[in-house]
Amino acid sequence: MTLTTDNLRVQTVQELIAPNALKSTLAPSERALQTVQDARLAIQRILSGQDDRLIAIVGPCSIHDPDAALDYARRLLPLRAALGDRMEIVMRVYFEKPRTIGGWKGLINDPGLDATFRINDGLHAARKLLIDLNDMGMPAATEFLDTAVPQYVADLVAWAAIGARTSESQIHREMASGLSCPVGFKNGTRGNIQIAVDAVRSAARPHHFMGLSDDGQAAVIGTQGNADCHIILRGGAGSNYDGASVDAACDLCTTDGITPQVMIDVSHANSGKSPERQPDVLEFVGGQIARGDHRIMGVMVESHLVGGRQDLGAGPLVYGQSVTDGCLGWAETEAALHLLAQDVAQRRRRSLQRAS
Repeated sequence: MTLTTDNLRVQTVQELIAPNALKSTLAPSERALQTVQDARLAIQRILSGQDDRLIAIVGPCSIHDPDAALDYARRLLPLRAALGDRMEIVMRVYFEKPRTIGGWKGLINDPGLDATFRINDGLHAARKLLIDLNDMGMPAATEFLDTAVPQYVADLVAWAAIGARTSESQIHREMASGLSCPVGFKNGTRGNIQIAVDAVRSAARPHHFMGLSDDGQAAVIGTQGNADCHIILRGGAGSNYDGASVDAACDLCTTDGITPQVMIDVSHANSGKSPERQPDVLEFVGGQIARGDHRIMGVMVESHLVGGRQDLGAGPLVYGQSVTDGCLGWAETEAALHLLAQDVAQRRRRSLQRAS
């Protein structure tokens, strides 16, 4: 009798497409790559204080319907142009959803929304959508969860997030140290800011870790570190977007030797998980900006064509409505961003007055 101790709970093993194979099938145009590069440079300039505009990461909680995502982008693109002198608007295009216990894990993991887990198809759909968005001039932001995914799509991402559940994960900090785009780390789910600050410090350093090569082989990845990282305030046990919370977060940044600046996620715990409260939070944050707070360099907004959310499997899906967290509807999003742009303009006027 041969004793077996390996893979006792593994049911299936399927071959994963190599990153180079997917990239050769779906190669971006020069226009798409220019969109990515321009947005990355703009975000870097805002982070370094060379540009006084605000970064605005705006879009669906998650992408489950690429057609609806493109429809949303066509509406967001004119707003990006109209408010571009005050904000660098980047569309939120999230393909992976971290789950506390269970649920749909996103377009890459389950593109059919039917528990068939056709991950190769999901990677194809994600890359195709990113190419289409960048081709139309709409830069994309995403959250990286599985550390293999960046090899397939990171060349098409202008800004990335590491979520509240993974900011404390060393492998995600190592991954971020090699990403070519700026990265925001969220505070922990219970509101711990130190987790995000430590992540920024770690990602700025060189690392060596096991990963996936472009040929799909197991590899040792060596990075030079990513200096374009920052923290994101998303609330925890309560909200943390008020002035005192911003002061505390920036003081901690200064103490630990990183730039005292924050992006504020107006969803999640900061809105009490009520999407309709996001405009109120944006208005409050906008007031801080209008009064001259340059430490707030960005915001995140969860928004879709149709407000609210819906459950998978409860019947035919409503077009353009989230199947994960509830989102703000399009009309409310547009109005809120126009008001926020006015606050950014007011901050600029205050700075000019002080300088004169």
